[in-house]
Amino acid sequence: MDLSNVKVLSFEEGVKFLGYAKSTVYKMTSAGILPFSKPNGKKIFFEKEKLETWMLSNPKTSHSEKQVEAATYATTHK
Repeated sequence: MDLSNVKVLSFEEGVKFLGYAKSTVYKMTSAGILPFSKPNGKKIFFEKEKLETWMLSNPKTSHSEKQVEAATYATTHK
């Protein structure tokens, strides 16, 4: 299934999108790590955009990006 135009993911689609095992996703939802909805109290749904935001949280800068930032800072703060 192509998930590119989908906004709301079922639990199974969310597992596939995240690339984790089902048990890991269950643990992450029950621990409050992943944003999810449970409209009827049983089935879990995910907003794709919120999962993307979560997946990109806590970014790490690469060594080359740090070098560029340092060079930019050095040239603009003389």
